[in-house]
Amino acid sequence: MVSLEESRSNSSRFPLARSYQYHSSVSSKTQRHIGRSMRTIRSNFFQDDTSSCSFTEKSTCLSENLTDSVVDLRLGELASRNNKSGKSSPAEEDLLDLSQAFSDFSACSSDISGELQRLATLPSPQKSDFSGEAAPEPEAEPCAGFLQRESFSTEIIESISPEDLQPTVKICVDGLQSQSVAVKRSAAAKLRLLAKNRADNRVLIAESGAVPLLVPLLRCSDPWTQEHAVTALLNLSLHEDNKMLITNAGAVKSLIYVLKTGTETSKQNAACALLSLALVEENKSSIGASGAIPPLVSLLLSGSNRGKKDALTTLYKLCSVRQNKERAVSAGAVKPLVELVAEQGTGMAEKAMVVLNSLAGIQEGKDAVVEEGGIAALVEAIEDGSVKGREFAVLTLLQLCADSVRNRGFLVREGGIPPLVALSQTGSVRAKHKAETLLRYLRESRQEASTSSS
Repeated sequence: MVSLEESRSNSSRFPLARSYQYHSSVSSKTQRHIGRSMRTIRSNFFQDDTSSCSFTEKSTCLSENLTDSVVDLRLGELASRNNKSGKSSPAEEDLLDLSQAFSDFSACSSDISGELQRLATLPSPQKSDFSGEAAPEPEAEPCAGFLQRESFSTEIIESISPEDLQPTVKICVDGLQSQSVAVKRSAAAKLRLLAKNRADNRVLIAESGAVPLLVPLLRCSDPWTQEHAVTALLNLSLHEDNKMLITNAGAVKSLIYVLKTGTETSKQNAACALLSLALVEENKSSIGASGAIPPLVSLLLSGSNRGKKDALTTLYKLCSVRQNKERAVSAGAVKPLVELVAEQGTGMAEKAMVVLNSLAGIQEGKDAVVEEGGIAALVEAIEDGSVKGREFAVLTLLQLCADSVRNRGFLVREGGIPPLVALSQTGSVRAKHKAETLLRYLRESRQEASTSSS
């Protein structure tokens, strides 16, 4: 094992080759968050200063649910299913551990927009004018009184008896075919609620023909109708047999349209719906090929905290396919991921590291992580991150440096040896093992550099 003292005295024995033009190209946003350690501690260490590093653990991230995305419970089930399949290789164990960053401590709720109180109380965009003329009487709709009830709520939904449920669903499905936007909006809202908590309702609604009628509403110009439709499809997608039905109805491209054009809530729920559909392995490639990655990256850049978490989770699931890793790198996903890694305390640094680790599985991803200053941000995470965050950071650094002497040089230049030594002595069992492995790579590179220079 390398001691902290030894790491300081030997740092100059591992010079960077003259041809390396490494720039720690972390954005100005990242620099503000990680300036103390990166600009002070590591620069001093590089100059053989004897000041000590601080390894204060900030574990506040872990007090927050690791994700708000609605199908996290499914990811947890998949993880535990894999866990029961026998002994795993170290690489599989690492992947399982990464997966649980998106499933541990999660609450599963099919409808998470927080907008339920206004489902049936939104004002219709069709207002009567005040010119003195009476507004024309709207054409009567079948069962319009039921669909236009303003007090329709979760409590009413839960109180519907089983024998009344089928007629209720039929009224809503018929309402989706109305010429009135207001009736369509109300029907979609009520189907959204009916599918929220009850699995048997999801089956009945799908069997009643709602899915092909909801999909066109994803492109409705009325934002509330669009929101109810996307959330209803999200809730329906939580039933396994409905996933293929939704995909076959052409929902994927329309969900991507919502990702680009919808309200903040609609975008979040569209991302979650795509995540739910991506739990079917063969859907991952088609979702990526349909253009889902760029708008997910946009949500990662400019969404709310919940939107960013949903984008992270969906990207993680989609990027288990190589082509989607390439698409994510091309769409510019690495830069915002590196910035999120640097934002300790937001509850997203760990998830961002997990997605970075996935993208670093291809050479284009490795190059992008290094180019965007990812090594510096990951070293910072080892110094100041949570316990789990340190594990993810060292695992990603190991992936970047295992086969690259060049990246090992960048890691030394960023002052990575002292925090790695500390992690190898005080981290979790997994983190200690990964840190020791990475330090061994660095030691071998120093020895090779010494031999070649003598």
